[in-house]
Amino acid sequence: MSIGSRRERVSARLFIRLTPPQILVIGFALIILLGAGLLMLPSSSASGEPTRFVDALFTSTSATCVTGLVVVDTGIHWSLQGKVIILLLMQIGGLGFMTMATLIMLVFRRRISLRERLILQEALNQSSMEGIVRLIRKVLLYALIVEGTGALLLALRFAYDMPLGDALFFGLFHGVSMFNNAGFDLFGPLTGPFTSLTSYAQDPLVNIVVMLLIVIGGIGFIVISDVHDYRFKKKLSLHSKVVLASTGLLIGIGALVFYVFEYTNPHTLGPLSPGGKVLASFFASVTPRTAGANTIDITGMRQASQFFTIILMFIGASPGSTGGGIKTTTFSILIGAMIAMLRGKGDIVYFRNRLAKDRINKAITLTLFALILVILVSMVLSTTEDVDFLRILFEVTSGFGTVGLTMGLTPQLTLVGRILIIFMMFLGRLGPLTLAYALQPKPEKELYRYPEGKITIG
Repeated sequence: MSIGSRRERVSARLFIRLTPPQILVIGFALIILLGAGLLMLPSSSASGEPTRFVDALFTSTSATCVTGLVVVDTGIHWSLQGKVIILLLMQIGGLGFMTMATLIMLVFRRRISLRERLILQEALNQSSMEGIVRLIRKVLLYALIVEGTGALLLALRFAYDMPLGDALFFGLFHGVSMFNNAGFDLFGPLTGPFTSLTSYAQDPLVNIVVMLLIVIGGIGFIVISDVHDYRFKKKLSLHSKVVLASTGLLIGIGALVFYVFEYTNPHTLGPLSPGGKVLASFFASVTPRTAGANTIDITGMRQASQFFTIILMFIGASPGSTGGGIKTTTFSILIGAMIAMLRGKGDIVYFRNRLAKDRINKAITLTLFALILVILVSMVLSTTEDVDFLRILFEVTSGFGTVGLTMGLTPQLTLVGRILIIFMMFLGRLGPLTLAYALQPKPEKELYRYPEGKITIG
């Protein structure tokens, strides 16, 4: 037996032994490292000089984990090659590398194995493998249609401000970025470093198109598929109903909060027209759903609005989407549990459906895990970064929620700070529970159970 074939067999055995969560963790890590290597090339930077490894790694992680936090301005620092690499990383990271791998297998008519279906089930956060390949086909089709439409509309608008060729690339880049909730932008050379979409704060077309891209990408492919099939089935699943209801409520309540708190703020909504104030309020409510773009200055917001943004970032998008956070369904379960307890009810009921106890336990576990993680990393950064705690908490939550909004701290982070935010972005994209399952030892069957005890609560 040759050495090459022996190595292939060893690699195959190692792959078989890996669990789906472990494969997802390793896969994302390899893509991030490959992206960092490509971004370090002199041809990837506008200056022709190699980019530092930590900065390339930070950018690659942010793009693959569809976050949008950057230590260098995307439009100014990177060359066309670097921007295309970031664009590809956003697409792979947003749709998931297993989804992209499935696309390649479908193109070459390769059969999708049971193990690969299990990995896809984990990647898309599905409860079963039934129809998983069919869902992948829909995911790819929906993504291309929505991104293409958004890119075209944005390109038509940008064509008024720049040459047609630049407008087409800007439209494509921002269409992919906003649909995948990545938050990267190229406006640095035009409006200044790290300015995002502030020059379009009162532009109805840009605001509406970008918000639609963010929301559609953030509700999840399961919901998009369910809504698309509604005309045939004449009903929505409980998951879709909860996602759509919670998303609508969070956007509406968020817009109202920002409108009230920032109405007279001369640094944000104050100078805008009445219509501009409404647009900016809704945009400020939509973008913390892990999108990362902004039309008003985050640092100029009142502290109440900044803290409210942190809450929205922590909640994040919906399961099976391009976004992060604890997810809207988790938040809905927690609110439902609180209301049920206050009303003396034993069950959480949504749309005449009772939620299973294991869903409630998982929601509580995920939220506490995420909360403890954000607090611990914020405490560490408060000793390494010489800034006020609110800015640190904002940055850490933005990284965990793969949001990309910042109060200006990202470019100033120390080496330790950058490494910790890289870890938070990676963890936020995969999900804390996925990483926990990947690291946990093989579960053993419990041979006995302890007697039940009671603890006083409240």
